Amino acid sequence: MARSVPTDAVAIPLSSAAQGRGASSAAKPRRSSSAPYLQVAPLVVVFLLFLVFPILIIVMVSFWDYDTARLIPAFVLTNYDELLFSPVTWGTYLQTVTFAAITWAVTLVVGFPVAYFLAFHVRSATWQTALFLVCTVPFWTSNIIRMISWIPTLGLNGLINKGLIGIGAIEKPLEFLLFSDFSVVLAYVHLYTLFMIVPIFNSMMRIDRSLIEAARDNGANGWQILGNVIVPLCKPGIAIGSIFVVTIVMGDFVTVRLMSGGQSASVGLMMLNATSLLQYPAAAANAVVLLLLVLLTVAVMMRLVDVRKEL
Repeated sequence: MARSVPTDAVAIPLSSAAQGRGASSAAKPRRSSSAPYLQVAPLVVVFLLFLVFPILIIVMVSFWDYDTARLIPAFVLTNYDELLFSPVTWGTYLQTVTFAAITWAVTLVVGFPVAYFLAFHVRSATWQTALFLVCTVPFWTSNIIRMISWIPTLGLNGLINKGLIGIGAIEKPLEFLLFSDFSVVLAYVHLYTLFMIVPIFNSMMRIDRSLIEAARDNGANGWQILGNVIVPLCKPGIAIGSIFVVTIVMGDFVTVRLMSGGQSASVGLMMLNATSLLQYPAAAANAVVLLLLVLLTVAVMMRLVDVRKEL
């Protein structure tokens, strides 16, 4: 015959266990709901003070008026009228975009094979690090010094012209090598190719090598693996490198000023000339339009490629 268990005998242990769990949960310190906001607060303050606030000041000044001696706080559209309806301004913006597009294309053509070689043909991490250090050696000096170093090479009496004349390839020096659009693009490529190499290399190092082996086992040749496996998986790195190169080139003015010899123009150089004449509202209007153009370019790139996969 089955024995009946008293109800009290079961209830007491259960209630004791419940009380024990309650006591242990109460003993754990609760995390404050404001802790995440306090952690991010310093970054937000820095972001607002050193990025958002200066941009707002530039936007505000772009609507001011000015004369030869002073700034006039007022709300006028004169600066934007002169900017948007001037053929000279449109030509300058077109030339700036052309410099950025050509530089982007050349750096991609040069940077992708270099990143591919480092990622897939250099097996040793030590050699990869050493070759990357070799690529960064030019960055140990100033950009201006690196640009000036092209003058003895590209000049009328430079190494290239003397060498070509010496072997009989040309009869007179090539004038387009220096102080031209060619020299500007060459300097850009020299300065910013590494900004394209590093993100692409990072994307290539994240590719699962088993995918390449699987494609090879299925009969794909090297070009098919490159076009159907490697390039699609490298799109985030290509997009990040493109953002770096395009944004830097579009805001640059030193390279155009030195390497073109004053024969080419850019938006950054136009803003520099405006500030030298104390035309700060006109320069601010140029800065606002250039910022919108750069943001639009970055938005299009991020729309085409999901850059967050690389972050």
